[in-house]
Amino acid sequence: MKPLTIALSKGRIFKETLPLLKAAGIELLEDPEKSRKLVFETTRADVNIIIIRATDVPPYVQYGAADIGVAGKDVLMEHGAEGIYEPLDLRIAQCKLMVAALKDAPEVDGRVRVATKFVNITRRYYASQGRQADVIKLYGAMELAPLVGLADRIVDIVDTGNTLRANGLEPTELICEISSRLIVNRASMKTRQKEIGEILRAIEAAVDANQEQALLATE
Repeated sequence: MKPLTIALSKGRIFKETLPLLKAAGIELLEDPEKSRKLVFETTRADVNIIIIRATDVPPYVQYGAADIGVAGKDVLMEHGAEGIYEPLDLRIAQCKLMVAALKDAPEVDGRVRVATKFVNITRRYYASQGRQADVIKLYGAMELAPLVGLADRIVDIVDTGNTLRANGLEPTELICEISSRLIVNRASMKTRQKEIGEILRAIEAAVDANQEQALLATE
């Protein structure tokens, strides 16, 4: 039987996922930062890890190229998660998806222009509010849009809020709390339930242990 494939993306999610995988006995045999490879063997002969773009993780899992993946809730909401199980909130890479505007910016009468890379989420959000919005898709430097008059508002991920403040913006509305989720291909869950279930239980125990440590640290 071919090895299980876990899809990850580089960056914060990748770094925070590795300790959770270690709890399931899954560790990389080489450092992806020092390799051009995209497929990596692990300490478990029955598990490989692939490194792909964050936005590609859901389709790889959905269409069975990967059995398991880790993706931010923002990516799942924006690109859809049809054909995917989402059994576990890993509670890592936590942040907020928010509307932001120039500090002390007035309310917008009528249609509001919103710059974001989260086009689908933004359209649904404003529609749910009964507000009309022209959504402008950008791929980066979102904070610049209100400064140069391209947009009245932006929708973006907010962690510390330092970048917003540095550019004279402030968060105004919370759309949702974001964290990384473990996702599983539906067919794989049925055909390889024992193997995947074992990994899920080990990771879930590690997540619970992390939460307990975090609570103890705040007491």
